[in-house]
Amino acid sequence: MKAEVFLPDDYRPAEDEPFMNDRQLEYFRRKLLTWKQELLDQSAETIDSLQDSARNVPDIADRASEETDRALELRTRDRQRKLVAKIDAALRRIENGEFGYCEVSGEPISLKRLDARPIATMTLEAQEKHERREKVHRDD
Repeated sequence: MKAEVFLPDDYRPAEDEPFMNDRQLEYFRRKLLTWKQELLDQSAETIDSLQDSARNVPDIADRASEETDRALELRTRDRQRKLVAKIDAALRRIENGEFGYCEVSGEPISLKRLDARPIATMTLEAQEKHERREKVHRDD
């Protein structure tokens, strides 16, 4: 069992400290857990909202509008469900000591990129290359 890492409230990972040291890992772990909890809370709100709105609306235009809203909300929640899975994967990478390193090149992912998107698994260069390759194959 690891000892708890002290992390000041105003801590931000810096380039001048060792990459993925205990403080950085704890910072990203907390960031991911907070993000995950926000998504789960929103999902619970959606379930409550959908149960409340499951009423029979007599006007066909109102009913269509409500169904469209419901479909959009469910699509959004499905994307968020997939995001929770990516957050869980990032938390596992923290535990395994693989967090912060590109899965393609093994190079460190920039702290700015990780701070903006802590579920990132590739450096910006590797991600761009991957997206270009995807675009070429998609156009076939």
